Amino acid sequence: MTDVVEIPIRAEQPPKYAHVGDAGADLRSTESVRIEPGERALIGTGISFALPEGYAAFVVPRSGLAAKHGITVLNSPGTVDAGYRGEVKVTLLNTDREHAFQVEPGDRIAQVIFMPVSRAVFAPVDDLPSSERGTGGFGSTGIGDERG
Repeated sequence: MTDVVEIPIRAEQPPKYAHVGDAGADLRSTESVRIEPGERALIGTGISFALPEGYAAFVVPRSGLAAKHGITVLNSPGTVDAGYRGEVKVTLLNTDREHAFQVEPGDRIAQVIFMPVSRAVFAPVDDLPSSERGTGGFGSTGIGDERG
């Protein structure tokens, strides 16, 4: 069974899950915006909510918009903290080099995922415990077994 959390929300058009079992609920635009190639736009969704303490919402791209039109969420995932009560807005980026993208009211522009989050207690130390990876950073694990 999936965990369910009740989220108090103010919205004419609340987010909706497209299918049972989906992690993200669709966010819709409340405005008409043309995003030129390489440009970005901050787009309103008309929703605000009150997350319970210990939860955060994460705004992520819709895979269809990314694959078909090159539209992504610029600061993905956009983090909505439990204390925020303002309108959730989405910064869309048009990565297409040639075509503008038109957003209209009601268009599904992103998804929101609600998750429990932990707060860290930072414990300063002189040395960190070792690990198999160690300090290997970007690309240190290679591309594939045969290409390294």
